[in-house]
Order: sequence, then C-alpha cells, then structure tokens
Amino acid sequence: MENRLQKILAQAGYGSRRSCEVLISEGRVSVNGNTASLGDKADQELDQITVDGIPLTSPEKIQYIMLHKPKGVLSTVSAPDRRPTVRTLIDHPGRIYPVGRLDLNSEGLILMTNDGVLTHQLTHPSFEHEKEYRILVHPQPNEGQLNTWRKGMTLEDGSRTQPTRTRIEHKDPAGTWMRVILKEGKNRQLRRMAESSGLTVKRLIRVRIGNLELGDLLPGEWRELTGDEIKQIQSLITKKG
Repeated sequence: MENRLQKILAQAGYGSRRSCEVLISEGRVSVNGNTASLGDKADQELDQITVDGIPLTSPEKIQYIMLHKPKGVLSTVSAPDRRPTVRTLIDHPGRIYPVGRLDLNSEGLILMTNDGVLTHQLTHPSFEHEKEYRILVHPQPNEGQLNTWRKGMTLEDGSRTQPTRTRIEHKDPAGTWMRVILKEGKNRQLRRMAESSGLTVKRLIRVRIGNLELGDLLPGEWRELTGDEIKQIQSLITKKG
C-alpha cells in the first residue's frame, strides 16, 4: 500500500514526520533510484527506498516503554560526559528515544519509543495533548498567584503561557504540593512560571502524558506498555499535520 514518504520514514525510526520531511527536502531520500520530493508516495513492499544511499529495511517493531526518570538523569539517548541518560537506565534492545524531555532536576514519566509519528504528535504544541505534574513549591502560593497560573502569564523572555488547570493538592512541612495540567511545553516552563510568580520549585514530577499515567512506578524503574495502554496512546494520533 502506498503511503507518503515521510510517514514511511517515521515508522522506520528516522524521527518525527517533520524531521523526515527535512531529509526529503535535502535530497537525501530516493525511490527506485530517483531523488524523492516532498509529497511523493511509495509502497515499501514494492519500491526500493534509500536514505543517504542506504536501503530502508523493513519497519522495526514499534516499541513503547514507560520510564520513571529520576532526578539527575539526562532526557537524552547519549551524553557528552559520563552522566546517566534515560537510555542507560533501560536494559532493552533496539533503537528507542524519549518523547519530549524533562530537565535534569525534574522527575517522572518519560515515554521511550521508536514511533516517530507518535513522538511528533505528543511533542508538537499544535496538538495540545495534556501533561500533568505534581510540583512542590515554597512559600505557599496565594489565590492571586494560582489565578495567574490558571489564566496564563508573561515569562521573562516576553512569551505568553497558555492557561493551565492548577490546584493545591496538599501541604506538608517541606512546602505546598500543586497539581498542574498544561497543553504546551516551553523550555523549563513550570520552573519559569514559578520564578515569575515568586515561588521556588523544590520538586517537579510529571505523572501523566495524555492518558498514560506514571502510577506506582518508582524512580529508575521502567516497563513496557500493556496492550491496552498502547491502544490508548495510539488513539492520540490524529490526521493533523
């Protein structure tokens, strides 16, 4: 069956559809010996597709792994130094990469996969998939600060955040735990929002992406998604983009 080349490349593990479009526009993809163009289609079973002259192999088995990233671990596949990465925590064969990132000092749910289409749609802001966080802050936020988070705010670089769903979860001696749900992911967004509203983040844990929940997975632990979870996460893929 014919499909757009960027979809075929993404499913073969070459990255998101957007990055695969770049490969095509740079003239690095050929079909039956002819340089491909954006918009071209191919049938992987009938056509010879190459990237940089290397034939495209049969699609890899799509893998989905949930990891609880601990504090101090990089959200990358490799590192320029000896610091651990999310990939080094997972004793599992195959080429998988993280969907989005958590900064070095943040914790929680990271999805690892070789599904480029899903990666693109979960990370691109235009699709507005929910992400939920537990955040321990100090001092206790007042109603005015909470309303600023709920309505959206202007950050130090002049960019504007979208409204969030924010509530107080509970208080403990270390500070106040907040629950925050947002549909975007600016760089270090929640930490910057806290700083802009006079709060200090003491812990930040992502507990949900879309309908995928961290549950009782402990820091450093990982597992493959269940069949039902895979169906749920794949249901997030739309025809948009």
